[in-house]
Amino acid sequence: MGTFIIAAQFILALAILITIHEFGHFLAARAFKTRVEKFYLFFNPWFSIFKKKIGDTEWGLGWLPLGGYVKISGMIDESMDTEQLKQEPQPWEFRSKPAWQRLIIMLGGIIVNLIFGYLVYILVLWYYGDKYYDANLDGRGYQYGEVMRKYGFENGDVILTMGGKDVRNLIDVTKGVMLRGERNFQVQKTDGSVASIKLPKKVDDEIFQAAGMDVVSARIQVIVDSVTPKSGAFNAGLLKGDRIVSVNNTEIAYFDEFQRELKQYKNSNIDLGVIRADELLVLNVAVDSNSRLGFSPNTEFEDHGFKMITDKYSFSQAFSTGLSKGHFTLTDYVAQFKFVFTKKGASQLGGFISIAKIYDSKWNWYRFWVNTAMISFILAFMNLLPIPALDGGHVLFLSVEMITGKTLPQKFLEYAQMVGIILLLGLMLFANGNDVLRELGFVK
Repeated sequence: MGTFIIAAQFILALAILITIHEFGHFLAARAFKTRVEKFYLFFNPWFSIFKKKIGDTEWGLGWLPLGGYVKISGMIDESMDTEQLKQEPQPWEFRSKPAWQRLIIMLGGIIVNLIFGYLVYILVLWYYGDKYYDANLDGRGYQYGEVMRKYGFENGDVILTMGGKDVRNLIDVTKGVMLRGERNFQVQKTDGSVASIKLPKKVDDEIFQAAGMDVVSARIQVIVDSVTPKSGAFNAGLLKGDRIVSVNNTEIAYFDEFQRELKQYKNSNIDLGVIRADELLVLNVAVDSNSRLGFSPNTEFEDHGFKMITDKYSFSQAFSTGLSKGHFTLTDYVAQFKFVFTKKGASQLGGFISIAKIYDSKWNWYRFWVNTAMISFILAFMNLLPIPALDGGHVLFLSVEMITGKTLPQKFLEYAQMVGIILLLGLMLFANGNDVLRELGFVK
């Protein structure tokens, strides 16, 4: 059921974002009296689920939920329909319009995606407030990645300020270190003292190469979520919901302590203290060569007792905060591209499955709208990339035309469109192939 809800939210988000993106092109085209022959939500190879012609435009619903399109008269697009271009240009065609009008038509979808993203953030903050978890539950502090510990952070420390500003949400710390260049921290140590920690300039690259985005996280207990078949945990009888409290009679309270203890017992058996239904059990479990037992921990904050905090805003406060949130969402996504152009970054590219997984397994309108706004910004940026077949490719060629005063040859535009389509299909296959391999367990 959870998978169905995730898929339903993702498809609904796609439907909303594709529709408003294409409406951006449609409205701009109509404003300049350019004919739009088709407006489709989702692609319709071979047949359409629904179609109806109203005026000059065929409105339809395709069956393949990988995108959508508007077909504008007199334009070389992904349909590669060039028959119309062999005729004399007509006044209602895209190619007959001044370059500046064509540029606005091509930017229409991107502009609407940006406006939608900002608007959703503003309205969500106004209606719901800003929701986040108090990660310092009962004063337990935070858990840090290996590189962060190397530079002075210790599990149990609490970050007080980052760049001189108070820290409320641990996600902001990860983004600050990895994407925004934040390097100066005030930290409360486990003994109550306060220390200053300055990270090196290139720590983001070091963290990414060592452990992806493992900067800081909430400190959780060791609660079993799922057990890998035929593993040491499976053979010992470990079950979903078990809470591990000791390793070979050494008490452990948090997952980082559990990991530290396991490192001592590669390829050996240990006695695991487990709380199950308020009863203490001792299970003898085999540890593999990677210091693992074969189970996944429960990371749901509610199951660990973390409390949701909600910051409420007036409309004027939500307006300014929503604009700021949208700005950082967009710039953070752009900043991530520095990691994509590395071997490890390329292997972590994801497709539709990765995107869908940002949605909750339980329907949550707050999370739905926040995630959909984020994807809207991502679509705006991706479509602006100067790749033929994307809006950004058309924008690039139109910019060249406006600067030089010369229209690029039609054959060049046709070949560029074909190259762009092949490139995009290759990227889609690669990213979605990564998703499939991850689901099958071949890559992490």
